[in-house]
Amino acid sequence: MVNFDTHIRRGHPIIFGFIIFFSIIELAISAWLVSRFNLRHDFLSLAVRDRTRFLLFTCCWTIFFSLFYFALFIHSPTGGIMTSVLSHAVFLLLTWIFWTAGAAAITAALGGGLNCSAHITYCGQLNALEGFAWVVWIFVTFALLVVFFRGVAASRRGDGFRGGLIA
Repeated sequence: MVNFDTHIRRGHPIIFGFIIFFSIIELAISAWLVSRFNLRHDFLSLAVRDRTRFLLFTCCWTIFFSLFYFALFIHSPTGGIMTSVLSHAVFLLLTWIFWTAGAAAITAALGGGLNCSAHITYCGQLNALEGFAWVVWIFVTFALLVVFFRGVAASRRGDGFRGGLIA
């Protein structure tokens, strides 16, 4: 069987770095939109306002916990309950649910995207909010799939889901 430990050691910081980076971009866009919506009350609809707020929460959640897991993995990738497959799976599954709900909700509220030639307020920002939400969702989905396959490998080697991402 192929040993993927070196790939996980290299890939974990990279994928979590991408998740953090794009979540920060999404945080900036959603925080700016929420502040504008609160100040001017010029949102397209209540659905857009509320879903933008949910994406703001999702960004904060993702950045905080991704930084936490990033630091733990850098510190001790092979040991500890917090760097286990189960811990990663629970965090990533919850994060995946949040991003799925947020990205799908903002997409539905915008009707799949806005045509900016119609001179809609915050059109470019709302389209960027939707686009980056799907980008982060793709990275979280990829990380969740890798953790799932590492969980299968940990179970086969006898560690179960409490085993580490790296043997």
